[in-house]
Amino acid sequence: MLHPTVRPRRLRTTPAMRRLTAETRLHPAELILPVFVREGIDEPRPIASMPGVVQHTVDSLKAAANEAAEAGIGGLMLFGVPEVRDAVGSGATDPNGILNVATRAVAAEVGDALVVQTDLCLDEFTDHGHCGVLDAAGAVDNDATLERYRDMALAQADAGSRILGLSGMMDGQVAAVRDALDSEGFTDTAVLAYAAKYASSFYGPFREAVDSQLQGDRRSYQQDPANRREGLREARLDLDEGADILMVKPALSYLDVLSDVAAISDIPVWAYQVSGEYSMVEAAAANGWIDRERAVLETLTSIRRAGADAVLTYWAVEVAGWLK
Repeated sequence: MLHPTVRPRRLRTTPAMRRLTAETRLHPAELILPVFVREGIDEPRPIASMPGVVQHTVDSLKAAANEAAEAGIGGLMLFGVPEVRDAVGSGATDPNGILNVATRAVAAEVGDALVVQTDLCLDEFTDHGHCGVLDAAGAVDNDATLERYRDMALAQADAGSRILGLSGMMDGQVAAVRDALDSEGFTDTAVLAYAAKYASSFYGPFREAVDSQLQGDRRSYQQDPANRREGLREARLDLDEGADILMVKPALSYLDVLSDVAAISDIPVWAYQVSGEYSMVEAAAANGWIDRERAVLETLTSIRRAGADAVLTYWAVEVAGWLK
């Protein structure tokens, strides 16, 4: 009979042993909950393609924020869904626009208990659904969009957002926003750079969540899924421009990029477990094809293992309850 002298299985023998020797752990403080708030509704509206997720009213959002704070998660990322849109996304910079109103409400409600963050992008607010303003030929005008981002940054910082999530993938957006914030005295407002954001099919359910008006696609400014080195290039540019945190999005299909970025970054690196990743697990679990809790925890652990310091996930509050 063979008698191996090296037996790695010794460290897997019991739940207590596996817990003791685990290399990667999840903690509620490393989880951030994306939330949607919609103008013109009087009760939360379920999102069909994202079971368990809703478009909130301002009041129901405050209740959800209190629940998140009690769960001990790290923060909330707010997305606004306006009633009226136009070509330049005017609602994004209106102090009385839904996202800025909701930010003030949530910051007042739980701003000392968790970090209130806002999505800084025009796609929810434009009638064409793109992340920037369009030129005469119908293409996204990078530099004109930067001016809108600067105004958005000031509106969101003034409303109480502590971290601005720059998700539009415009060249130079971090430097432009950082300059605007510092010029107006918002030196403590942090910039989360969506450094490596890919033109992914996994954003599908999110489009329903924000009632996207998009026609066509965003491949001219979001990254090509075929490109790995390009993600590093984008991350280095955002580091040089003064980003406080880097983001990789989506998470599960880009764990190699996430690992690359984490290896070169001296600031926190986060990842967004996007709507399609969430909905696939929920659909498979609803059909009895996978164990839901195990699958959720495995996906989150894989994202942390690849190098993410924190994860945006629609399961944040539920998982925080499991971890206690």
